[in-house]
Amino acid sequence: MVNKDTRVIIQGATGKQGRYHTLQMLEYNVKVVGGVSPGKGGQLAHGV
Repeated sequence: MVNKDTRVIIQGATGKQGRYHTLQMLEYNVKVVGGVSPGKGGQLAHGV
């Protein structure tokens, strides 16, 4: 079940849409703990 304590991992976090939606989620205080994108290890998107 999803609730206020749910932690989220984003797939495609370093792409244009992924960065946009990551920022939107952070502004809504979603607990984003990480993201994954093939071949892009070690990058940060909005501090995540």
